[in-house]
Amino acid sequence: MKISFIDSGVLIAAARGAPEKLAKGRAVLADRESIFASSSYVCLEVLPKASFYGQEKEHLFYRKFFEAVRFWAPTDETLVQDALEVTVQSGLSALDALHVASALAIGADELITSEKPSKPIHRVRGIDVRTI
Repeated sequence: MKISFIDSGVLIAAARGAPEKLAKGRAVLADRESIFASSSYVCLEVLPKASFYGQEKEHLFYRKFFEAVRFWAPTDETLVQDALEVTVQSGLSALDALHVASALAIGADELITSEKPSKPIHRVRGIDVRTI
């Protein structure tokens, strides 16, 4: 078994992506070898818009995923400082740095994202970053 931190882009793809991304996102979530990890930052990225725009099925899809998450990252000043270090080293956006720091804090084996391999998140060290 491996601990897989799932980025918000993967959830969005699995909920409402174009057919190819939808299939890849759902395949990640169906992986029986993965134990899922997440953070409040991922929740903050996906839940409010689905709720605000009345996308009930999408909102429920996200809720079901979050119920299956076994490892939750802390949301404290230490994590923010770790994210700051990650972004300085890799050139990440603030939210991507929080996701990476969250995955590292949990001890995840991998971080799965929808970001293209040319994006800064793939420069991160200390965790296997995989794209769908």
